[in-house]
Amino acid sequence: MKSNLPQAKNPLILRYHRLMDAFAKSDDERDFYLDKVEGFLLYVDLDKGIEELALLEKELVENKDRYCLLPKMTFYEVKKFMEGFVHEKVYDIDTKEKLLDLIAAKEARENFLEFIYDHLAELEKWQQYYQERSRIRIIEWLRQQNVHFVFEEDLELTRGVVEKLKRSLFETKVPKEVAQARDSLVAKAKTYYSNEALNPRPKRGRPPKQVAKVELEPQVTIDIYTQVPSSCRLFLYIPDIATAASVTFSSKFETEEHLLASLRGSPRLRVDEKLEALSQRLESLRLLSDRLAGSEKGLGMDKLTKPFQPFLKPKFKENVSVEPMYEEETPKVESAIGAVLPKKRGRPRKEESEAEEFAPQKRRRFAIKKVTQIKGKKGK
Repeated sequence: MKSNLPQAKNPLILRYHRLMDAFAKSDDERDFYLDKVEGFLLYVDLDKGIEELALLEKELVENKDRYCLLPKMTFYEVKKFMEGFVHEKVYDIDTKEKLLDLIAAKEARENFLEFIYDHLAELEKWQQYYQERSRIRIIEWLRQQNVHFVFEEDLELTRGVVEKLKRSLFETKVPKEVAQARDSLVAKAKTYYSNEALNPRPKRGRPPKQVAKVELEPQVTIDIYTQVPSSCRLFLYIPDIATAASVTFSSKFETEEHLLASLRGSPRLRVDEKLEALSQRLESLRLLSDRLAGSEKGLGMDKLTKPFQPFLKPKFKENVSVEPMYEEETPKVESAIGAVLPKKRGRPRKEESEAEEFAPQKRRRFAIKKVTQIKGKKGK
């Protein structure tokens, strides 16, 4: 880096989500550069004019130490990202097998995202996993480039203080408020160079009490750059990205809105509409059959049940024929037990006296059968 370039007085304030988006889109056809002096990103847009591209190339060649090229995501890294998510975060066997088949086929990256966005249960897990893995990859690369940085999304400072830090990046004398904010930036920057930054581990001890999560809109400050060369101003990469959900893993679609629009406009949804209509008809038929099975009586139900007679009638016949068998057997067992066991002393109850009027005949019949069986055994 040239000595005549100004030196930053505090760590560079970088947008993590913007870097993650640039890392995902960096491929053989698109180049992204990070400025080590002020922290802005450059996107080499080939749609620009030839003269502008020539001036940009001249600036990049003359200041090689100032700009560093963002690494390209190889096919192996893309596949490793997707396979890691499937093995670590997907628990349904059918879903896991389907995703592994998509990864092994052609256009795995786009087909993988299309499947994930159709399954909302897996989409949230994928966004969290992609953010965590990308964060480690970006921090590791920035450490290799010896960039003194902090992520703006991790700062606990107000919007006004962060903008003051950006304006006074190269100033030596600053107000007390800005000086204290610089000290907090230096302390925060040390955390990115610790081992825990590349190997995050869950905190031990008692988990905190569950409190209702309050979703706040992210406070995004404006971009303030004072050291951008004139040849690079047309190539500044400053997309409006505030959350990880807006960053897609796709290299084909620029934003999440473009990806969702492609999913909505696909002919696959027409087939889904037909299947939904068919499922609704089947559901109505199922409800009708349940009503017919529950009762055959009612207004107009006798006519409707005629086609179902071969299927419904045998069930009712079986139920009717089974019930009296148990009713006839129960008094025989009770009477047999009453003939063997001794009676209780005392005055009989009214219910027992009424039951004895019908019991003598059955008792004699059981006694005769018992005597004949014993005599038969003695005769033999």
